[in-house]
Amino acid sequence: MNSPRIERRIVPAQAGTWPDHVHPVLHPVVRRVYAARGIVSPDEVEYRLAGLLPPTIGGMDRACELLAAAIHADARIVVVGDFDCDGATGVAVAVRGLRLLGVRNVGYAVPNRMRHGYGLSPAIVEELLPRKPDVLITVDNGIAAHDGVAAAKAHGMRVIVTDHHLPGAALPDADAIVNPCVPGDQFPSKALAGVGVMFYLLLALRARLFPDDLRDARPDLSALLDLVALGTVADLVPLDRNNRILVEAGLKRIRSGRACAGIAALFAAGKRDSARAVASDLGFAVGPRLNAAGRLEDMTLGIECLLTDDASRASELAETLSAINAERRELQADMVEQAQAEVYKWKMQHGDDGLPHGVVLFDPDWHHGVVGLVASKLKESLHRPVIACAPAGERGDEVKASGRSIPGFHLRDALAEVDARHPGLIARFGGHAMAAGLSLNRADLEKFGEAFDAVARAHLRSEMLDAILLSDGELASADFSLDLAGKLRQAGPWGQGFPEPAFDGEFAVESWKVVGEKHLKFKLRHSQIVEPLDAIAFGAYSGEPPPSRVRAVFQLDVNEWNGRQSLQLLIGHLEACG
Repeated sequence: MNSPRIERRIVPAQAGTWPDHVHPVLHPVVRRVYAARGIVSPDEVEYRLAGLLPPTIGGMDRACELLAAAIHADARIVVVGDFDCDGATGVAVAVRGLRLLGVRNVGYAVPNRMRHGYGLSPAIVEELLPRKPDVLITVDNGIAAHDGVAAAKAHGMRVIVTDHHLPGAALPDADAIVNPCVPGDQFPSKALAGVGVMFYLLLALRARLFPDDLRDARPDLSALLDLVALGTVADLVPLDRNNRILVEAGLKRIRSGRACAGIAALFAAGKRDSARAVASDLGFAVGPRLNAAGRLEDMTLGIECLLTDDASRASELAETLSAINAERRELQADMVEQAQAEVYKWKMQHGDDGLPHGVVLFDPDWHHGVVGLVASKLKESLHRPVIACAPAGERGDEVKASGRSIPGFHLRDALAEVDARHPGLIARFGGHAMAAGLSLNRADLEKFGEAFDAVARAHLRSEMLDAILLSDGELASADFSLDLAGKLRQAGPWGQGFPEPAFDGEFAVESWKVVGEKHLKFKLRHSQIVEPLDAIAFGAYSGEPPPSRVRAVFQLDVNEWNGRQSLQLLIGHLEACG
């Protein structure tokens, strides 16, 4: 693969035109960064909760009617979640929120990857029968659960589906469906995570139970926003303005010490300072610890951590989750190494040009809970859509697969096209533009790989396979400052669809050393700055010394050590320059 091409983000002509009396202290670089992300008005980065879109997702009225009746009848409600961080936080929001709204008998269930597969399945419905639920509410799943919904209704249960995944050609026969991505739904944001959809349902239910004349008696649902923020960031949904409001509100709760016991414990386990919490802490320290439970063990561990109000119990569970996450990292590293070796062999046989446009990889010894992470790593290095596959269990011929895509190639739609061209080849599939999951028969892997590559070749032009690194441009010498690094940190929340600022520049390498086996620590010399700049590039050591002069894409980072803060360049890409 060719080295990524560095391109600079386009800054519209409106950049820098905000009136100083509105934002008198907004740094010019921050204005430039905002403008390059389409922000041209101060209102777009005012993250007050009053700016949230109202709860008008389709199906909301019917869902609230059913839940209000269930509360009045003291019905038994079971929330059925998913085994990732979005699903876990969604379950915790649902259980905590329904209790706040007066539900006395609410529990939850979460599928086990090995026993149940994904979402509301007939198998999990069968296991719930001894609990005699009157109402099932799905969170972050259900929009494709035709058989599971039918099984639940056959046993007399009401089913409310809340989801954010794209539906198939037909919707399940649920009693109510709340999903902004259902065709024709008028809710302006299609970027809500599953936990966000659940939070919106609770807002609507609260308004129904406590109309305007009872407004003062309304429970405070903002207590759930730390969980909403975590699930939203961890699920990598685009941070449009509505999601940024939700995430920033949750981060404020965390920074002020008002997070639930579980999130506070997970920050401590990840050695992150919750008082300075930003979105990347949720994405890189807290979220992976929860996700690891669903990948390798049972997400019940994660949900219990988020539901407990006992700080010591939360700490104990967070340490367990950290240990599982360490195991996940080791397993992932081995699987990624094996996948890269397979790609290398392919290139040796066929050359770079012979690599499929759509890559499908399988290993009989891989763990199906980690294949999504393998696909993500390979997608980054190959810059083409990748689907990684593993056996679904010790016995049987079913294969579980997870895919990640690149800009311009809608992965779920591509799987739908494969399904249309080859009916029956894929047993089940679902997902989004950039990530999807599927199941198929092991004997069909070769045929599926050919079919997926054919669809990829039909939609991906050769230039779309060239990786591009977007930069916010060069910085003036005065902008290499701890002050600007802090301002950029505070200017978020940054995340999917609203990327953290990155800049580029040329530097002389004054000195370097390897730390932690794979990371490169630098002293870099900028032509217009007297003192050398500290920099670090994680995972960048290849066994060879870096060039003496480099062009780097980097972020301004606030490094903390022994109670002292200093500026550090966090390098995402290095290349030699003359």
